[in-house]
Amino acid sequence: MRKIITFTTLTAILFVGISSLKAQKNTDDKIKKVLYFNPEVDPDIEEIKEPTNTAFFSAVSDNLSERKNRMLKTETQISFDSIDKKTIADYCDNNDADFAIVPKVKYFKVGIGKYVFSNQVIVSMKLFDAEGNLLTETDYDTYRKNMRLLGSTTNSVKIGTNGAIKGILKQLRKLKPSAEAGF
Repeated sequence: MRKIITFTTLTAILFVGISSLKAQKNTDDKIKKVLYFNPEVDPDIEEIKEPTNTAFFSAVSDNLSERKNRMLKTETQISFDSIDKKTIADYCDNNDADFAIVPKVKYFKVGIGKYVFSNQVIVSMKLFDAEGNLLTETDYDTYRKNMRLLGSTTNSVKIGTNGAIKGILKQLRKLKPSAEAGF
């Protein structure tokens, strides 16, 4: 009887140990590392770049805290319209990232003059894999989608960023219903 209890106890301890190792391995495999570049701001005015970056990354971190993704931030800004595949692949390789997102925030011009802006923005994003291949791109217009006329510009950037991330996730699920759709 004593041998049976000892055998059962050792078997249970061994089973619990193997199960915990599998659980640790599976959680590491599911976490995706996403590299975000600083958004290109249009119009190119230095005074609005820092508040835009702050609002953008605040929205990204809030959005990714709900998912099993890890945000990597780089202070580099890449031109949204002319993206080099090798550059994206190098950044992903150096930062050990699974995906890279190149964003752009475009402010609407309202009124006469160069420095008059409204609180409306279009947030555009391009999603690349670690090899630098374009997977999908989307944009979110806060005026057309929400008909926002009032509110702060910071909130518009956050709403546009959240909408663009949801758009990317939606398009990614349509493109690849495999494991990558869990981005």
